[in-house]
Amino acid sequence: MREVERQSGAVGGGIPTGDRPPADRGPRPFTRGRDFRSRRKVCSFCVDHVREIDYKDVQRLRRYLSDRGKIEPRRKTGTCAKHQRRLTVALKNARFMALLPYTASHIRGS
Repeated sequence: MREVERQSGAVGGGIPTGDRPPADRGPRPFTRGRDFRSRRKVCSFCVDHVREIDYKDVQRLRRYLSDRGKIEPRRKTGTCAKHQRRLTVALKNARFMALLPYTASHIRGS
């Protein structure tokens, strides 16, 4: 049985591996020396030395909501874990006090 696998070039089942030359595998993206990793974003609250996030500061809080009214994740906004937790509480307080919407206006139907 092992000799049959070695002769056919198959590993663990029916499809032979490495039967196409590297040129036939499809085009590779032309990178021109660029690295695809984007630069890590810096927490704007840490940069400004903000101790507490005020739920009444609607202009600042709006930057952390999507167009549908959802809270943006850390990987998109660049906030640190501590400030993301505080930001979430502030956004929820602002929603409760009717300073920010729970959903976007086009979803609510008005």
